[in-house]
Amino acid sequence: MGVAERRNRERAEREHRITAAARQIAAREGWAAVTIRRLADEIEYSQPVVYSHFANRDAIVAAVAVEGFRDIAVEIRRASQEAANSHDAPRTVALAYLDFARENPALYEAMFSMPTGLQFSEGDIEPELKEAFAALAAVVSPRAGDVEMITETFWAALHGLAELEHAGRIAHDLRDARVALVVDCLLQHGSQDIGTP
Repeated sequence: MGVAERRNRERAEREHRITAAARQIAAREGWAAVTIRRLADEIEYSQPVVYSHFANRDAIVAAVAVEGFRDIAVEIRRASQEAANSHDAPRTVALAYLDFARENPALYEAMFSMPTGLQFSEGDIEPELKEAFAALAAVVSPRAGDVEMITETFWAALHGLAELEHAGRIAHDLRDARVALVVDCLLQHGSQDIGTP
């Protein structure tokens, strides 16, 4: 292994330690507890070392969010593969999405609520964001209509349900019925007319 390759690997390992510590602190205590000083203390690096990898806390949150999109893409693909058939895949994926949001509230917050500068539709899009979108689109694509718009709307519906569940604004015991309604209205029946002039 060459010197440059070893340095790149060591740099990637340090960045992973920083984001892993941020995820752990946020999961235990919330994002307000995640500071550069706290991260430096947690992983026994100096603050300048942390700053040599990330310009500020928002950059760390963005890196954590990118990891979250990678993780949710894996969960969506797994759920899709575990579905009994392609007809059941949207429902299985939707439930897996909601489970992911419920089981990883701090990570989900980094992905969708914290300032990160991450964009889905403009400029350079991180590959992990593209993969998460593609994983959702894969369960939409067999249906008629504008796949991109339907996928965006499906995601928006799931995100809304996840946020309302997290806030305790909707009863958890009706989750299956809500998911069935979203899938039926958006992906089963409603998609035939969506995106067609």
